[in-house]
Amino acid sequence: QVQLEESGGGSVPAGGSLRLSCAASGLTVNSYCMGWFRQAPGKKREGVAAIDTDGTIYYGDSVKGRFTISQDNAKNILYLQMNNLKPEDTAMYYCAAHQWVWQEYVLRDHEYDNWGQGTQVTVSS
Repeated sequence: QVQLEESGGGSVPAGGSLRLSCAASGLTVNSYCMGWFRQAPGKKREGVAAIDTDGTIYYGDSVKGRFTISQDNAKNILYLQMNNLKPEDTAMYYCAAHQWVWQEYVLRDHEYDNWGQGTQVTVSS
């Protein structure tokens, strides 16, 4: 049974940093397409970043240059380093996994069938 557990969320001022973690069980992170998504109140879920099974990395336009996705294969953990946070980054952040996703769809949430419970990130201005 696949389980994904996010941690590392919190409240920070604008310009601050946070590192989110997603501990995976029931799968190995380097054999699945792994992604980070976020959803703000009243908004659609948005793809933030993803790592494909071949190691290719993708970012949403709004986070390029500020967020970094990575994974520790030995620990089976997916990370999202978030720097220079902005108030518009405030959202619930989710980790997701799917065995294989078409390259052009890696940031589309409906391509993923394994989800964590989410961790809240709040950025104050």
